[in-house]
Amino acid sequence: MARRSEIRRQTLHVAVGAIALSLAWLTWWQAALLAITAAGFNRIVLPHISPGVFRDGDLDRPWTSGIVVYPLAVLGLILVFRHRLEFAAAAWGVLAAGDGMATLVGTTVRSARLPWNRDKSAAGLVAFIVAASGAAIGLLAWTSDAPVSDGMILAGVLAALVAGFVETIPIRLDDNISVPVAAALVLWSTTLVDPALMVERWPDVREIAAYGLAVNAAVALIGWLARTVTIPGAVTGACIGTVVVAGAGWAGWALLMLTFVIASACTRIGHARKAAGGIAEDRGGRRGPGNALANTGMAAWASAMAIGLPDPTPAWLVATAALATAGSDTVASEIGKAYGRTTWLVTRFVRVPPGTTGAVSLEGTAAGLLAATLLAAAGAGLGLVPGWTIGIIAVAATVASLAEGVLGATLEDRGILNNDTLNFVNAAIGAGLTVGLWRWWP
Repeated sequence: MARRSEIRRQTLHVAVGAIALSLAWLTWWQAALLAITAAGFNRIVLPHISPGVFRDGDLDRPWTSGIVVYPLAVLGLILVFRHRLEFAAAAWGVLAAGDGMATLVGTTVRSARLPWNRDKSAAGLVAFIVAASGAAIGLLAWTSDAPVSDGMILAGVLAALVAGFVETIPIRLDDNISVPVAAALVLWSTTLVDPALMVERWPDVREIAAYGLAVNAAVALIGWLARTVTIPGAVTGACIGTVVVAGAGWAGWALLMLTFVIASACTRIGHARKAAGGIAEDRGGRRGPGNALANTGMAAWASAMAIGLPDPTPAWLVATAALATAGSDTVASEIGKAYGRTTWLVTRFVRVPPGTTGAVSLEGTAAGLLAATLLAAAGAGLGLVPGWTIGIIAVAATVASLAEGVLGATLEDRGILNNDTLNFVNAAIGAGLTVGLWRWWP
């Protein structure tokens, strides 16, 4: 019975996505009004006429149930992309077709479980990517005035691919939020690049990427032998390193390696004390694929975008800021756990034991600020960013780490986000603040 109910829910989830076709004719405010009406209907009327579409416990918290969050997420897409409704439609398609088909196929087709989330299956992930790609490309073509292009197809596939893996992250954050946010960010970022320029630069990129892959494979092997990374972490790191070399050159790669070395060294500082207190990193501090993607994924994405930008400076600034923020956060956390004499919970400013989620210390914060400054200075010295941005990056990284502390204290303990997700958000906040300050600075 529960399985049949879930199938009905997901079938409805997919079917409602067809309404995205109407964005080809509606204005943004009409579409927003439609989404608001749907959310109100699902919250007020639906529990009385069709309570079976709600999951167990949803009727006790109707405003946060998936069936209400869904139209609210669509509303957010419409408001953000009110001048480019084709992107709202495409992200909506990823949510409807991808998320729905992943559940329908995952619950009916037997396949291997995903190693990072045993509740998800390989068949479900493949179904998500295939269905979401088709929906995104189709809706982009339907709602856009432009003819179907290679760039449009690439944008749809990338949005589906990234959102598909985001959907498999083992967190309690509603997929109706995480999936469209991931798809929207990918779709937006692809508008910034010039596909023709990427094609023009491809021969040079392919050559440097080949050398980069060889170097990164060797470095990954050394890291594994030195017990700083796991095998999956080494493979993931090698892929990320190759992307960074391709988009930010060897200067970007050098900054990536410096960030990794500093973070790994600080993880090992005071390890015996951390282990005795039960607050040491898992696996003896060895980094896994989740660590690599969380801390350097934003830098890799920015580096990839740089390939298609006439002026790669903004993308390199994002990559540098993301790495400085990630490195700063790791240093602050590890030094704080090892040497912090007094740690405070950032949300309530009460004393808590070292290692508590959302806790900060004077020693850790100072070390993090120093690390951010050093990494930003390294980025400037390598020619990735102007020297005057060093202070901006350091400040943004410190603010981002404090913001991560707030999110960790409020969301991680409840399982809504996990540590890797928080680290990625931290790097994104640091990069976003840096770009905002950079544009504002006279």
